[in-house]
Amino acid sequence: MGAPDLISIDEARQRVLAAVRPLPADEVELPSALGRVLAADAVADRDLPPFDASAMDGFAVPSGDAGSLRIEAESRAGAPAMTPLIPGTACRISTGAVVPAGTHAVVPVERTEERDGEVVVPAIEAGANVRRAGEDVRAGETVLSASLEIGPAELAVLASLGLASVACARRPRLAVLATGDELVEPGEDLGPGQIRNSNAYGVAAQAARSGAEVVERGHVADDADATHAALSAALDAADVVCVTGGVSVGRHDHVKPALAALGVEERFWGVRLQPGKPTWFGSRDGTLVFGLPGNPVSAMVTFHLFARPAVRALQGADPGIRAAHARAGDPLRRNPKRDQMVRVRLEQDGDGWVARPTKAQMSHVLTSMLGADALARIPAGDGDIAAGERIDIELL
Repeated sequence: MGAPDLISIDEARQRVLAAVRPLPADEVELPSALGRVLAADAVADRDLPPFDASAMDGFAVPSGDAGSLRIEAESRAGAPAMTPLIPGTACRISTGAVVPAGTHAVVPVERTEERDGEVVVPAIEAGANVRRAGEDVRAGETVLSASLEIGPAELAVLASLGLASVACARRPRLAVLATGDELVEPGEDLGPGQIRNSNAYGVAAQAARSGAEVVERGHVADDADATHAALSAALDAADVVCVTGGVSVGRHDHVKPALAALGVEERFWGVRLQPGKPTWFGSRDGTLVFGLPGNPVSAMVTFHLFARPAVRALQGADPGIRAAHARAGDPLRRNPKRDQMVRVRLEQDGDGWVARPTKAQMSHVLTSMLGADALARIPAGDGDIAAGERIDIELL
């Protein structure tokens, strides 16, 4: 089999997202919903705050001129004053407590003087230091929309709406298989020609950060039967299968024949990308399969570019492609035939971001991922991108 016809990064992404079928929803208890994606709108069943509340410790009073008022009642948070106040009286009040009927404003305690059961207050306008009912949210309002990822603020808002559980898209089950006779697990001694299996750990970590549930992190030898068996099991167990290595055309590359035999439809093989040219993608009955290159940087970059958006889209979320612009801090050599994704650190100056390569950019230099804030997309062409030239970046 000859070399594949290469497609662009954007075309590859479009084909991946076109194959995504969003997963069904689960009901998730609120403490477990952090990082999940809402599957239904969250709608307020009442105003928030649900009552006019004091913004200060002090006295709830009628609005108007300065004067002396008899202290008639107290309204504390959770223990409101139930009887409306009559003219000429005031109510001692705590922050967050209900502002009682018959009062229109709150005077902070430090602006008052108490004596003989009365309080002397300054002139004050109606509404001063009062949090109005519905000032934050109105009953019937959609507060959080479906497809939103739940962070700490969203979790707090859901709790404020009184929701003990929420419908969330099911987390995609994801299997990672690293292929190669040369791979050795961390903690084991290296033999001649062996390297440690970093891909299974790096890609699995990226998957978990993307919201997937990693159900398998395995290693497969360069053997046709073992590859077929491992992929068959992974396809049955997962919504997404990521295989690193074994997707090229060498005598010991068994992944593509095994996937074909298992009924996985190829949707592309080969991207005009450095690193990551031999990336493969296919699907079977809604299960997505990514054949990622074996070089460790290539595996991580291609997961970010193609698998991560799919994992997010399976949950109904935005693919999360965070594009921006920066200026090149150093000259950057173009690849004549392929777009490059350069690992860069971002520095801030008066004109925005400046992007500088982390270190040497070869696809086996795994430590080039350390400290990377973004991938700088350097379009194919001749010559260099000059220092100071505007470039596209994708935030990590």
